[in-house]
Amino acid sequence: MADLQPCPLKTDPSTACPSDGRWQFNTNVVFNSDGLLVARYHKHNLYFEEAFNAPPQPEIVTFDTPFAGRFGLIICFDILFRDPTVTLVEKGVRQLIFSTAWMNQLPLLDTIQFQRAFSTGANITLLSANIRNDRLIMTGSGIYTPFSATYHHAKKGDPEEGRLVVARVPVLAPLWGTESTPSVAEPAAYCLRESCADPPPPDTAYPTFTSSMMHDPFKFVLLNEGGGDVTVCDGAFCCHLQYKWTAHDKRKELYALGAFSGTHVVNGRYAVQVCAVVRCADLESSSCGQNVEEAESQMDFSLEGRFETRYVYPAVLASGLVLEQPEELEKTADGRVTMKHASRTGGLVTACLYGRMYHLDNE
Repeated sequence: MADLQPCPLKTDPSTACPSDGRWQFNTNVVFNSDGLLVARYHKHNLYFEEAFNAPPQPEIVTFDTPFAGRFGLIICFDILFRDPTVTLVEKGVRQLIFSTAWMNQLPLLDTIQFQRAFSTGANITLLSANIRNDRLIMTGSGIYTPFSATYHHAKKGDPEEGRLVVARVPVLAPLWGTESTPSVAEPAAYCLRESCADPPPPDTAYPTFTSSMMHDPFKFVLLNEGGGDVTVCDGAFCCHLQYKWTAHDKRKELYALGAFSGTHVVNGRYAVQVCAVVRCADLESSSCGQNVEEAESQMDFSLEGRFETRYVYPAVLASGLVLEQPEELEKTADGRVTMKHASRTGGLVTACLYGRMYHLDNE
């Protein structure tokens, strides 16, 4: 809902009070079983919302329940940023409520794809409710835990109506003491520059090319039929893939391994490091990174990257916008993240390790 709040015109300029003396906030509210207002959160990270203001400071809002402990509140674009989302998790909140109007952004940020990736990577339960608007490609809601996913992703031609998603989920205990890991302001503890400065040389049998994915210039190498062992680097950041193409017809489908390390600047500004295996839209390398929803090829793979951040979110998206849970996910103290998986439900559309370098967002 919208919330209108008066603000002082003649105070500290940092409050950014509008000239009409009022703030308008994109707002979540929570009522308890007695009908009492127990929480109110104002969205901090706006996304083309000219009618709304961001609050002067990020709000860290939680509420307690008698049935499942503490919950935190975030809205839409907030999920991509440190405040308030990661701050809530680092304070021990294991259950987040996420209302959103999220446009599907394949191949890396489809709604259900990133919802589950964040739940898995942050080790939390995420209750996600997306608005349904086919014209704006807004579909996909779910209930995600570190161990399960119950979701609905409408497809073109489906009736434009609501869908109730119900799941029984475990109550996650607070991870007290998790803050002992290095903060995002200390990335060197995860990938020392001297240890990351000498990436392994790319295999010359797999020439590197650049193609746009999510408006970012990814470095790619094409995958060979059958299987292989390939590396691609974007500067000092390298991604490594061992794979076996278990079902394929190379005349019909082309795959590539991509790497990107830098600041995303289109429709938002945030720093990322990404390793991704993607099905290309057609048999031309220039199509790698474009939107794809269907695939026939299945793979067994191990995808690995050495990240300058501990905040890495894993995702596997199969044909028809079906989620698969990575079979193995390993993180080491030097920033190395490895995801192992074998296709189970259908062809592989995308497998990615999506790293967020929150500490570089303002540089």
